[in-house]
Amino acid sequence: MRAAVIKPTLFLPLLSLLTDHGHAAPTILDLADLPFNEDNRLAEHIFAYPAGACATLIDSDKTMKDGHHGHKFVALDGEAYNDVFGHLQDVPNSPPTTANSFHDCLAVCLEKGTNQSVVARPLPHRYWQYGEKDDEGEMVEVDAINSFFGSDSCGRVEYGFVNYHTNPIKLYWIDFDGQPKFNQVLGVGERQTSFITTFVGHKFQLYDSMPNEDALTNEMLYEVIVPNAGVVGIKNFAVSHIPEEGLEDKVRQTLNTEWTRHLKVKRTFSPLGFSKGRLPDDMYASMGAFYYNNRNPPNKVHEEWTKMKGVFVNYWETDCNFIQIPWRLKKRWQKRLKELTEVWAGVELDITDMYGMREYTQGARLLTHVDRVTTHAASMIVNIAQENVTKPWTVEVHDHADRLHEVVMEPGDIVYYESAKALHGRNTPLYSGNYINLFTHYRPLGDPEWYTRDNPENTPEPLMDVGECRLTGQIDEYSHGAVTCDNNAIGPHLSPKMFTANSGEDLFLWWKSVGPEEKESKIVGEVSSREEL
Repeated sequence: MRAAVIKPTLFLPLLSLLTDHGHAAPTILDLADLPFNEDNRLAEHIFAYPAGACATLIDSDKTMKDGHHGHKFVALDGEAYNDVFGHLQDVPNSPPTTANSFHDCLAVCLEKGTNQSVVARPLPHRYWQYGEKDDEGEMVEVDAINSFFGSDSCGRVEYGFVNYHTNPIKLYWIDFDGQPKFNQVLGVGERQTSFITTFVGHKFQLYDSMPNEDALTNEMLYEVIVPNAGVVGIKNFAVSHIPEEGLEDKVRQTLNTEWTRHLKVKRTFSPLGFSKGRLPDDMYASMGAFYYNNRNPPNKVHEEWTKMKGVFVNYWETDCNFIQIPWRLKKRWQKRLKELTEVWAGVELDITDMYGMREYTQGARLLTHVDRVTTHAASMIVNIAQENVTKPWTVEVHDHADRLHEVVMEPGDIVYYESAKALHGRNTPLYSGNYINLFTHYRPLGDPEWYTRDNPENTPEPLMDVGECRLTGQIDEYSHGAVTCDNNAIGPHLSPKMFTANSGEDLFLWWKSVGPEEKESKIVGEVSSREEL
């Protein structure tokens, strides 16, 4: 993928977006009074600051209002002030009553699309304070407030373009006089996706490069006024919905291969090979807003599944959609999630990969597998959103003794997992709705051959023997301890079907037993007649 930067001269007032110019910003006492839509999502980008003297300074500054790039200015007081600013160090419990300059002010940018429940917790880079403490505890100056406002904390965003048209496409920025300025040529396919740095409210047009050399005389394929960080697809990837020939043989072969692959990894990090957790509120706010703002076509496109990628996703039966993530935003997310994963894995990690947001649709299945061994040691599944999902769609993870666990996830939940070692999938079809996940991956610091190593000292022992286990809940009850074992360290996620795999063939029979044509699971009788896990 390529990244391009719009020339600095583009950071000019976008007069068509000016609001509240010359007027005092409204004062908000309760965050519920911010503009939310019918989905309880923030309906506008918000530039917020304390009421009182700080608000007086900002409201009277013409350069701030002229460059606001579509943000709504609001002053915060009372509970709203405490909710947004109260957790910051060295911030008083009430807005400053005197401010001789911007040095005495605070500010924050709240992103359109943020869920109301976490609107008070933007990522740290979205806050501005005049001073920061150095290593000796002295206050040092940081960027001026209007520089912050024009940064990627607020008005500046990354926006991407992926071309699924037949021909290359020419991209033009439309300047403030309405004149097209050539930016670049976009090649075809996901690998040719290009991200540019631009501003909310800037306008772009995309033209077919054929048949005329002057693209402006060809068909205009798309026009966009940038609303937020995101990616837009020009047309869509054509997915084959022709049924797979010899599907069962391909699945059986694949599962036997995956079984062999998972046995080759020596090193482990945790007792079970997985654990469930929860995103911090600011990460949930950021990821949720990005998804919400890009959840519809053309920002959402078909994932590039073909026969060459195998039968891991049943793309020939259901649509599997994809939303790419801009580079800078991805790096911020990767760094924060790495810190969480390091705590779980108990080792320092290198960032290796973050996959964009994948949207599964009704009927989707994900075959049991393990991930790339060199790069996917300690990983994370993040459930971003669920739309009209009426029945739990469990993520299936096999622990170090190959017992099956079925974990229910809600939006904002995370599952840590040893993804090159612990077999995982979602073989039971998604009953209804759309299910959106993000995947991020790490490996031990500086060690691409980590999987060949024995466990270092102090590594938790794999939990192998847990004694006798019995079904004490309902057969369709997941993540609530439906199975009770002598050793309760096994946790609450053991599958009520009490399935343990001993081979790739067992995995195949599991896939068959939970398929869409089966009325009742037969896995206990066919595979696991053993009484103990």
